[in-house]
Order: sequence, then structure tokens, then C-alpha cells
Amino acid sequence: MRKRLAIVMSVWMLLHLYVGARLLGGAGLSGPAVLFAWAGVVVLGLAPLAAFAALSTERPVAGTVFYWLGFTAMGLSSILIVLVLASDLLWMRGWIGTRVVSMSLLVSAVALTALGTWRARRPGVVRVAVPIAGLPPDLEGYRIVQISDLHVGATIKQPFVQAVVDTVNGLDPDLIAFTGDVADGKVASLRGEVAPLALLRAREGKFFVSGNHEYYWDALGWLREVERLGFTVLTNAHRVVQHGEGRLLIAGVTDTSGGRFVREHASDPVAAIAGAPPVDVKILLAHQPRSAFAARAAGFDLQLSGHTHGGQYFPFNFLVRLFQPFAYGLHRVKGMWLYVSRGTGYWGPPLRLGAPAEITVLELRTAGRATLDAREVLNEVAAGT
Repeated sequence: MRKRLAIVMSVWMLLHLYVGARLLGGAGLSGPAVLFAWAGVVVLGLAPLAAFAALSTERPVAGTVFYWLGFTAMGLSSILIVLVLASDLLWMRGWIGTRVVSMSLLVSAVALTALGTWRARRPGVVRVAVPIAGLPPDLEGYRIVQISDLHVGATIKQPFVQAVVDTVNGLDPDLIAFTGDVADGKVASLRGEVAPLALLRAREGKFFVSGNHEYYWDALGWLREVERLGFTVLTNAHRVVQHGEGRLLIAGVTDTSGGRFVREHASDPVAAIAGAPPVDVKILLAHQPRSAFAARAAGFDLQLSGHTHGGQYFPFNFLVRLFQPFAYGLHRVKGMWLYVSRGTGYWGPPLRLGAPAEITVLELRTAGRATLDAREVLNEVAAGT
């Protein structure tokens, strides 16, 4: 682990030296100004270490300050690195001028970081119609509101959670699905920050499945806390919901990493549906989109997931596709629907650029009559193709 961290930090610092050389090389600085500027570059590169250290600090005020500064610096750095690389590829210094390009890149990076910070605090409502074959009339328009990846912690506090709760309740959900990653920290220190989740209301209940971040802190403790807040926690288990004459099965699996932390928490879609009675629609809540193939084999009609954050901010909103089979939006997986939320909060850099945070309203519609929201992406995906 230490060796891997050393390699990552070495590459990270080399990129900062490259950025420093490109921005300061033609800036016309001399004497103490050069030393001051290079010191700023080094501090910018090292700042994320302070943020990671803040995750485990016992001093909440100092931890919050270092988290904000460190991860904001990380976001600014990554945007600046991309802009500098792009300007070099386009040979902008050759036809605009070194000093003008350097200043423009720096101003642009700061502006984008500020914009991303503003957008990260304002999750929007995304509406998606999911066509289900043979949907009974009483389930037509059934409304599931999904939240995911809230990541309550150093920079996401009670006011943000309360705003999410108010928005969700205003959507008049039939059912609420929370697909994992509620917080980053210990239950004792964050209990007050997540408390508004107890106020979430849905006619037929609110359900929760574990994400990978629950296991980084205290999975069993967080699952107990979420239950105390009124959620039904689905740990490779299911419940049947009756809505008029329609019947839905709501199942949930643990995060795919769960078994490495808690032996009994190995993710198992087959166990989640075992013993289920006949129903009209089978829905699986699974934090990881990659559970979809196993979910389809187990006979589910729809899977709701999160985890990817849609890449969260540029350029990772493009790079995420290299690591995840499904980055965001609505997908077709061998006859099963999969919806991947971009997440309601954020993790790390408090930024959202090109991957807006969301609170999702999924409405069940009879197949052939549903119209997909124009903002969502529909991909036909078949295993092995």
C-alpha cells in the first residue's frame, strides 16, 4: 500500500512540476517571486495529503478546514493539469503567446473550480420513465425516488442533508431507494449530521443497501444507524410491496466488496431473491452497477445503482467509462433495465463538472408507452458483445 501511494504521489508531483514549468517559464518572474511561485506549486501538489489525513482526525473543526482546502486544491490541480496538457497539444503558446496563455489557463482553472463547487451543492431532480412489459394498471406511474452516494462528512453537513430530504418529500414518492454510501466517518461523530434522513417519507417505505464506503468506516454500525433512521436495510434480502392489485419485490444486495470486510456480507443477488412469491416487478438495489449481469441472471426486471458519481468532474466524467461498464443513466442489460445514478452528494474534491448531482424520480410505465427523459442515456448492452 505504501509503495503504491509513493508511486501515485511521485507521478502527481511530476505533473505539478510540469505544470509549474509551463506556467512559470514565460511569466517573466525573477528573484523571490520565482521562489514564491514554485513554493505555491509544491504546496498545491502536497495539499491532498492534508485532506486525506483530515479524514481520520479527532478534531472536527481542523479536519473540516484541511479537508476543504486539500480536496479543493486537488480539484484545482487536476483541472489545471488537463488545461495545460490541452494547451500544449493545441500549441496555443505558439499563436497566442506564453504569458497570455499561462494567465488564461490559471484564471480558467480557478473559475471552473468555483463553478464546480457551486454546482456540487445543488443536486437536480432527474426524471426517468422505465418501461416494464406486462405492468399491471395499478403500478402505472409508480414513483420510486432514488438517492445515492450522499457521503455526509467533513464538507456535507446537516443543512445539505435537510435540503435533500425536503426535495425528496416534495416529490411525493411511493417508495424511496437509497443505494449506499451514506457517510464518510464514524457514526458517533456524524449521527447529528445524518439525522434529517429520519424525516424522509414514502407511502410504502424507504429502503437502503450498503455501499463500499460503509465498509471503510463501520458497516455494521452504519447499518444499525440507518435502521434507526427508519430505513429497511436489505442485506441480500427482499420485501414484497403491495400497491393496489400490483405487487413489487424490492430486494437489495451488499456492496460487491462487502465480503472482504464482513464475511457474511458477500454480495449475492440469488440469495436476495430466494423464496420470493410471485410478483409483477422485481427490483434490485445494488450499489455497484457491475452487479447487473448477476442480477439479470437471477431474474430481476430493474436494478438501481450508484457508486460511479458519473465521474463527478471533468475529465473523470469521461475516464470513468474505462473502469465501469455502466457510468450513468438508463441501460438495457439482456432484457433487464439498469439505472445508474450520478449520486446526490460527492466524494473528495467538492466539485461537479459535466456530471451533475441528482435526486432521481423513476416512474414505472407500461412498455411501449414510456418516453425516456431526453437527458438520460439509453444503451443496449448484451453480455459478451
